[in-house]
Amino acid sequence: MAVLTLIDFAPALPPARPLLGLDPGSVVIGVAVSDPMRRVASPLVSLNRAKKFADDAAAIVKIIRERQVGGLVIGLPKNMDGSEGPAAQSARAFARNLVERGGLPDPAIPILFWDERFSSAAVERMLIADDMTRKRRDAVIDKAAAAYILQGALDALGMRQGL
Repeated sequence: MAVLTLIDFAPALPPARPLLGLDPGSVVIGVAVSDPMRRVASPLVSLNRAKKFADDAAAIVKIIRERQVGGLVIGLPKNMDGSEGPAAQSARAFARNLVERGGLPDPAIPILFWDERFSSAAVERMLIADDMTRKRRDAVIDKAAAAYILQGALDALGMRQGL
């Protein structure tokens, strides 16, 4: 599995191809995509987890192929003290399974884990500030959290590259 640090992630990416952001929850997988120049993340879809991982993987692989994705940014839910608990282990297992059993078009696709400690809370506050109803928030929060995670990584990549 090609899980990289931020320093190694950027040079491993193919030019002018978007990144896919994933927020793999136990019930829903939030999915976001960047533009090909990797400046803006946009919420794409919230995928309800299937009974079989193969079905989840197939949905993600379809998006990767359709969008010609060049790399993955996966939310890593760390504990507040920075340690990794069961949720982080689950995110790592999700990535490992996606690479080993998911049928990715390129099993060596660069992967970056991104700390998502505050993503859901931040997104929830933004949606409330937009005066969104609870029902509507529930429908969009997972893909919005994926976009928030992806945007954080894009911003960090942009700073490293002097954009």
